[in-house]
Formats: sequence, C-alpha cells, structure tokens
Amino acid sequence: MSVYDVCPVLKSEHFTLRLVEREDAPGLLKVYSDERAVPLFNGDNCNGDDFHYTTMERMEQAIDFWLKSYYEWKCFVRWTILAGDEPIGTVELFHREAEDAFNHHGLLRLDLRSDYERLSVLLELLELIHRYAYELFDCPILATKAPAFAGERCGALARSGYIASASRIVGHAGTEYGDYWVRPEKN
Repeated sequence: MSVYDVCPVLKSEHFTLRLVEREDAPGLLKVYSDERAVPLFNGDNCNGDDFHYTTMERMEQAIDFWLKSYYEWKCFVRWTILAGDEPIGTVELFHREAEDAFNHHGLLRLDLRSDYERLSVLLELLELIHRYAYELFDCPILATKAPAFAGERCGALARSGYIASASRIVGHAGTEYGDYWVRPEKN
C-alpha cells in the first residue's frame, strides 16, 4: 500500500508525526514565523518560497498547498510534528526522481521551531524517520540539507549516519543547490 493511500502516524517517546491538518495553522505559524528557525528551512527548488510566513492567511495557504500536493498530486507527504498536542514543526518526505546524483533518493525536509533545534530532539526525530522512510518512499538513500552554520543539526546528522555530500541537487530550472547530507539505508 502506498503512503499516498494511507498516511501513517509515526510515534516516538516524545513526538508524534501525522499528516498536516488545516487546524495546525496557529501552531505552525509559530514555527514558520520564527526568524531564528527560517534560515534552516530548505526552500531549494520551491519556486522561491523561503517558508517565512507571518500571517495566518499565508500559513493556511501553505497547508492547503501541502494537502493538495499529498491528496491530488501525490508529490510529497508533509507531517506535522507534535510535542503532546502542540505543533512544533513539520517533516516533508518524497521519492526524488531526477537526472542528478540524488536520483531515487528520499528527500527529507525537517522544519523545527528554534527552541526545539537541539541535538536530543533532532536525534529522536531522525531515528523515528529512519525507521519508516526507506520503505515508505522506496529509496535506498535519504538526503537532507544542513548548512554548515547549523551546528546542532549537522551534529545530529553525523551521529545518525549521514555524511556531507559534495554533490549538488539540480533543480527544475537548472539551479544547483548544495549543503546536502546523505544516509544509506544500511546505517
């Protein structure tokens, strides 16, 4: 069964990941308006969207797009990360098909409110994601972006078996994007 037929709810000790809902908008607005968090969001190949949302209207538009991308276009899954009942971020995953070094990789976007951008949180979320992502997205390798200034994130990626990649993702318009880390399934 495809992840686009039934979106699983994923749980760890402290966090739950479930498909984003429109009702998440107030909590997610705290994430996407967090100016300390925005530089860590991956807007590569997203038509110029930097994911810095400062109004409820814009947050709701983003959620509507994410839901349409899931239900209608089957492009990616966007889960809300819940700490208890509180949205503290999102995870996006999809199987990437392209003519570059990241062909058939699972592409992971992990957006967290800045007060959760801590090693222990990142490690727990990554472990949870790794448990399911390879099978759900039929990919042998996961790739995610982390710029060098993101110390906690880079540390968590390294401890979780990722290695920094010298390869660059090539976007729809030929734009190249760097700062990617990759993790083979065998880790």
